[in-house]
Amino acid sequence: MVGWAIAVHGGAGVDPNLPPQRQQEAMQLLTHCLNLGISALRSNASALDVVELVVRQLETDPLFNSGRGSALTAKGTVEMEASIMDGTKRRCGAVSGVSTVKNPISLARLVMEKSPHSYLAFSGAEEFARQQGVEVTENEYFITPDNVGMLKLAKEANTIMFDYRIPTAGQCAGVESPVKMNGLPISAYAPETVGCVVVDSEGRCAAATSTGGLMNKMSGRIGDSPLIGAGTYACELCGVSCTGEGEAIIRSTLAREVAAVMEYKGYRLQEAVDYVIKHRLDEGFAGLIAVSNKGEVAFGHNCNGMFRGCATQNGFIEVGIWD
Repeated sequence: MVGWAIAVHGGAGVDPNLPPQRQQEAMQLLTHCLNLGISALRSNASALDVVELVVRQLETDPLFNSGRGSALTAKGTVEMEASIMDGTKRRCGAVSGVSTVKNPISLARLVMEKSPHSYLAFSGAEEFARQQGVEVTENEYFITPDNVGMLKLAKEANTIMFDYRIPTAGQCAGVESPVKMNGLPISAYAPETVGCVVVDSEGRCAAATSTGGLMNKMSGRIGDSPLIGAGTYACELCGVSCTGEGEAIIRSTLAREVAAVMEYKGYRLQEAVDYVIKHRLDEGFAGLIAVSNKGEVAFGHNCNGMFRGCATQNGFIEVGIWD
């Protein structure tokens, strides 16, 4: 038996000018989700059940960019993606391009448990959702006034935004952003993903990640969140959920790298997290949360802040944004 541990995130790369009220709302939501997971773990819920439970809650609240409140495509629609992984047998499920499923993370779990596949996307994922009887709704349910306004700004600036955060002064049309993605400037770097990682009292690790992607993204764009080994990974050793510049996370297979460094270099969890953040992202910006089968919890990022919360069975609990 090991002590359980849990971590949750709402994205890495936070606008330093984010209003205090929005910061407080984010901290309250993370605390609520963390307590939800802690309660489930104290009731002997499995790691897999807990990561799904927590991410469903994050998808339901429009504050972060997943489920309701997801970022909008260039066409003004929502295309959501999610993945989940059970470290015990390295089972996984993922979905992309879903536009009517209220909780994409639960659909990802159904792909893992009720289909012969690991990944379904767009019309195939939507058809599977209806076959499984999951709750669906019109695309308008996911669209918020904040995101409609932010898409308008993104189009005026002819650029991609990572989230619905208002750009800082000086970031406007004709002014090139110092932050680039695949060599192209973006207007703002802000959190765009939610995730949860858990190790339960039996040492089983699990990870789950969900997102709406980039504001003003091309229709059909797929990021790191549904890609096993990139945005999400779990095995016997650890569970990892990533957030940030999806293209950089994909290139570095960031989540799997944490497990690989632990397995092949013998690093402990925080050492492994620090190593991959420093050596695997090249010029990209990202963050991640992780747990180990020893009951450890860790996080790391190379950008300005990360919405995160973590707790362990021995009573440690922390919710924060900045370093």
